[in-house]
Amino acid sequence: MKLNKAALVAALLLAISGGLYAKGKQDAGGLTITPGVLKVGMEIGYPPMEYYDTDGNTPIGFDVQLAAAIAEQLELRVEYIDTAWDGIFAGVETGKYDLIISSVTITPERRQKYIFPGAYISNAQAIVLPEGSRRTVRRPEDLAGLRVAYQSETTSDYVMRDYAAQGLSFQAFGYDKVINCFDELRAGRVDAVICDSVVAYFYNANAAYPVTIVWEGEGEELGVCIRGGNTALGDAVSEALRVLFADGTVQRLSQNIFGRDLVSSVRR
Repeated sequence: MKLNKAALVAALLLAISGGLYAKGKQDAGGLTITPGVLKVGMEIGYPPMEYYDTDGNTPIGFDVQLAAAIAEQLELRVEYIDTAWDGIFAGVETGKYDLIISSVTITPERRQKYIFPGAYISNAQAIVLPEGSRRTVRRPEDLAGLRVAYQSETTSDYVMRDYAAQGLSFQAFGYDKVINCFDELRAGRVDAVICDSVVAYFYNANAAYPVTIVWEGEGEELGVCIRGGNTALGDAVSEALRVLFADGTVQRLSQNIFGRDLVSSVRR
């Protein structure tokens, strides 16, 4: 089922009249920078959300499949732009790509600057230990004195900074990629990893990484991130997500990748 034609036409007209894309890079005749193409910024190194297949070239994962489904609804070809996380928001602001689908947590601060046309999956922060660890960790405060790994400039990083500001003393190990955190945990060079729960579930189910999830925090939501002011694209993606939830596409993706429904709760 494609996006309702009337809704798409209305969105296109709004884009033309508003001149909505940064630095004039948006084509005057459509929603996207390049006519016929939806350019999606993502950090392709964050399994199971977005990462490369064993060939090292083919992007796979939940966000990758969701982006493809959204592009199909908009009758566009999808193009993935692999971008380092620390520059991913600058990329959408300057028109390097049309939007970000890369496990972006929706926060009040980000809502002030960007458009989030609906959440698509629920998430939380999680603490992971090696399977069989003798450490007694049941909450973040129990990380005192431990070597804690996380991906730099992510929500996990900000959470641990907050705990440090409140007086929690631990050894911080920030890495560019979340897989580095789990490799270090497996090698015994760190004691714990804090990461998104969607990532923790993936590694917990991977026999190559014998780990245990010992804590999950309050729920949060991940969403598609669009440059502020580009309401036409925001409206079009919002409608595409509505259709993909209504026909069960997003729920099937969740079951296939996580073996559980992590998505329906964001639409209640």
